[in-house]
Amino acid sequence: MIKSGWVSVVGNPNVGKSTLVNALIGEKLSIVTHKPQTTRKRITAIANGDGYQMVFSDTPGVIKPHYKMHEAMMKTVGEAFEDADIIMAVIDATEAEIQPTLVKKLTQAKQPLVVVLNKIDISKPEDVSKKFEEIKALFNPKELFAISALHGHGIKELKETLIKHLPEGEPYFEPDQLSDLPEKFFAAEIFREKILTHYQQEIPYSVEVIVEEFKETEKLTHIRAVIYVNRHPQKGIIIGKAGAALKKVATAARIEMEKWLKAKVFLEVQVKVKKDWRQDERQLKNFGYL
Repeated sequence: MIKSGWVSVVGNPNVGKSTLVNALIGEKLSIVTHKPQTTRKRITAIANGDGYQMVFSDTPGVIKPHYKMHEAMMKTVGEAFEDADIIMAVIDATEAEIQPTLVKKLTQAKQPLVVVLNKIDISKPEDVSKKFEEIKALFNPKELFAISALHGHGIKELKETLIKHLPEGEPYFEPDQLSDLPEKFFAAEIFREKILTHYQQEIPYSVEVIVEEFKETEKLTHIRAVIYVNRHPQKGIIIGKAGAALKKVATAARIEMEKWLKAKVFLEVQVKVKKDWRQDERQLKNFGYL
């Protein structure tokens, strides 16, 4: 028997949840950008150590749904509340208010609640103290931490406390496993991260990346990816003049994939239009949201 359990990581968009999860497991597993709604699907990240296995569910940020895709994302968040042993809520120390939807979910949670106040490196001490008091009054959490996920401040102490609150049991996964998701999922996420970084305005939010082929050989990993967009004009923007924009983002994605896989990658890319896919239940099912 070891300390073994699930920690659901929830919060508003752009609070640094994925940066925190990566810091807690010691690997970059979830993609990270400065844009909100970077995380769309629930990502399992596993931290293994001497006498414990801690399984994190990195969930999408809590938002008011505008598309069926958003509804599916919020359903994922609800499921994460149901099957967790611990709820870890990440709050941005710089944000003016905690979203009412998130407040409602956290106050109704039955599991031990650990609240993490992130981004204290860019906050005034008096603002952090004020936020501490607000969080205590709202949630009366089991534990409350002030951290900087980006700079690693407070991560060790937070991890030790989470382990302390885990139940005893058998491990859920093999001791060298980082996630239960396939490699092609993370290859698609790396590509989407580069799209979020390289394109502006609505384009990154209109895109889904699907890896249709992932073949590993001794010398090369062949990856065939399809970028889906909502509208035909968006296809032209993704490709760019003479294919320059797509070449740039695909090169950045390939380099990142090679670092992650520690292998040479041949990346083949297509851009296709699936009109209004964010509102299409059939497409959302095909894309793994439903």
